[in-house]
Amino acid sequence: MKSHKSNTSSPRRSAAIAAPVAFLLFLGLVSLYDLTLSDRRYLRIYGGASSSSSSSSVASSSSAPACDLTRGEWVPDAAEAPYYSNLTCPFIDDHQNCMKFGKPSLEFLRWRWRPDGCDLPRFDAARFLEAMRGKSIAFVGDSLARNHFKSLLCILSTVARPVEVGTDPEIDVTGRAVRRDYYYGSHDFTASLFWSPFLVKANISNATLGMWDVHLDEADGRWAAHVADFDHVVLSGTNWFLRQSVYYEGGRAVACNGGASCGVCGNLTERAVPLALRAASRTALGAVASHEGFRGKAILRTLTPAHFENGGWNTGGDCVRTRPYRRGDRTLGAFEAEYRSAQVEALRETKAAARTNGAELLLLDITEAMDLRPDGHPSRYGHPPGGSVEGDFVVDCLHWCLPGPIDLWSELLFHMLLPQH
Repeated sequence: MKSHKSNTSSPRRSAAIAAPVAFLLFLGLVSLYDLTLSDRRYLRIYGGASSSSSSSSVASSSSAPACDLTRGEWVPDAAEAPYYSNLTCPFIDDHQNCMKFGKPSLEFLRWRWRPDGCDLPRFDAARFLEAMRGKSIAFVGDSLARNHFKSLLCILSTVARPVEVGTDPEIDVTGRAVRRDYYYGSHDFTASLFWSPFLVKANISNATLGMWDVHLDEADGRWAAHVADFDHVVLSGTNWFLRQSVYYEGGRAVACNGGASCGVCGNLTERAVPLALRAASRTALGAVASHEGFRGKAILRTLTPAHFENGGWNTGGDCVRTRPYRRGDRTLGAFEAEYRSAQVEALRETKAAARTNGAELLLLDITEAMDLRPDGHPSRYGHPPGGSVEGDFVVDCLHWCLPGPIDLWSELLFHMLLPQH
């Protein structure tokens, strides 16, 4: 038991070139908004043949269990209402409050994820809180980590609401609170959110160019120093690696990711962004797995694809579809597959240290499921905090409406953390 701490973020793509172009287009959104399969041999979430006999174990593909919860399709579900709404959950950020700002079709709420060969049980908030009694969980990453964190808080709000503790948080250079803690007194359970978009140590070196120094071999101490305080840690972070960066290892600049960053420190070698992501993810996972005081579950969430069509966020692109893609309508883009593969390999490379120290490393693989949900983004129906329906907005086809398809992430997390009977 960890004590509570109060000191305290289109149809099938036919051309290989299209994916990189589309992926880079939403880099502007990453700057302005709050950011602002090939290899199938990886750890997956497995369940039994039915919801009544499912297992929370995570196994390699060689063990061939009955059901892989990350492979499936979205099916209509008119029977089950969303876990919460904008009226029942006070934790929804306006940027993702699609109901409040009048998203014209709520059809995106009437689908559920059906894994191949089994059912995914609904999230049982009461059972989750009881299982977390006396424990703690940390979410570490960028604004998509916060998007997931708020999904969990909203689902749990059907049973209990936490109190935010700590009134004077450290503010990051980007203007975000480095750490926020929410305490459920009724269950002595703490859920914490750390803003760390690279997961590793990083500092902005040129604000005008938006350039960063990223230390690929040094975990961000703002969260890594607190690993022993938590029973479970959920890590995620991909999109900020698209920013111009100089990469450091051993305290010295060793590479860059193209553009102006490669001219700042002389003759640096350009390094592909997925390789940097792999190194940083390996460092972050290693910081958890090798920590003497951590014996819980470290979960790495894979990237979530964007769904801009007919342009980028600043060139008229939008996401106006009102239904999920059907399986086979869409092939995962080359960039998304490469980034996800980098995360998978990072987890694989860190497994040995985890076994030695008693930690458990798991992969929360949501990439393919979310690639099928172009209908679940705010589009133009998210606004800055305190905004109005007629106020300013940014077309957002990267983050997810709350409630919405992102609640699947919490359902899978529930399955990973709790034994299923």
